[in-house]
Amino acid sequence: MLEVRQLSVAYGQHPALQDVSLNVNAGEIVVILGANGAGKSTLLRAAAGVCEGHVDGDLLLDGAPLGGLGPDQIVERGVALVPEGRGIFGDLTVRENLILGAYARRARRDEATNLDRVMKLFPKLRERQGQIARTMSGGEQQMVAIGRAMMSAPQILMLDEPSLGLSPLLCKELFQNLRSVKALGIGVLLVEQNAKQSLAIADRGYLLENTRITHEDTAARLATDPAVQAAYLGAGSKPATTKTAAAKPVPPPDPAPAPKTVVAETASPPRVSADARAGLDIEDMVQKAAKQSAVRPVPTAPEVPADHLSAVLRDIEQAAAAARKRPGAVRKPRDTQSGRTGPAPRAVEKPPVIEIYRRPRVQVFRRSGGDFERDNDA
Repeated sequence: MLEVRQLSVAYGQHPALQDVSLNVNAGEIVVILGANGAGKSTLLRAAAGVCEGHVDGDLLLDGAPLGGLGPDQIVERGVALVPEGRGIFGDLTVRENLILGAYARRARRDEATNLDRVMKLFPKLRERQGQIARTMSGGEQQMVAIGRAMMSAPQILMLDEPSLGLSPLLCKELFQNLRSVKALGIGVLLVEQNAKQSLAIADRGYLLENTRITHEDTAARLATDPAVQAAYLGAGSKPATTKTAAAKPVPPPDPAPAPKTVVAETASPPRVSADARAGLDIEDMVQKAAKQSAVRPVPTAPEVPADHLSAVLRDIEQAAAAARKRPGAVRKPRDTQSGRTGPAPRAVEKPPVIEIYRRPRVQVFRRSGGDFERDNDA
């Protein structure tokens, strides 16, 4: 049996747990309910020896103290933790993850027996022993995490939010597997947000609020407690209603008929024509406008004097003659083959003189005996 007495945890000046006491028996599921930040995960980490805060109080397993022991020593005594987020080795296979759970000395001798028990509890793991753990679904990875903890042959199995991120179907399968773990005689301490399903499989429960245990009862009574229903099950307490014999209702008297109202008919005003309102005859106005438009002369273009036209033509001819006399304006004669004409070719200019560098002439002499002989020019 795991027993917690007056457990307090503080992170510096901030208390996370205050005087928490609870116990978990063998073959029993105990659930801890509470809001986020109430201290549920801190309680499990303190019991597993991995809490980073300052821990006070007593932790006993079958009467033997666990306070002050390291995490590996607590596992050797028989307490295993499945942390939130599973914490499996993603690059290892399913079988390798499970074998690592049997590292404790208490579990090495019965490694094959424990592995077979885990495979029977989770048949999917038997089919996928060689699969890389990170390629599995969230529910299958959770099975690997629970199976690895059970490979250490624990007396008490602690689980922190095991259904986090799982679908409703996988959650149902997970809680059914926890019942099978209970049937093996292992005590289960469960921290779970899914209060409805956790209370359905649990034997007892604790309410943890603001770092303190506020209530303890059986799971069946907690499930029907109005305060628990309102806080964790999403239902409010309904006020009780008593049925009383209601008197036969008396029909109300018939209402008096409303007096008839007579609406006096008023004669509609006589229609007035548009001519009468304008004070004019519309047809006379249209005819008058048509006569005025017919009498008005149509404007014509002014006549241009003949002598002015002759002067313009004379100016155009003079401008054309002047353009022909300009240099470069003489066109080529028509090509008899292509029939095209073009501008006269320009005078061919002499190309520029480009000086080329010449290397100096060098004469080489060789001495032969006492005379000098000249080689070819280099």
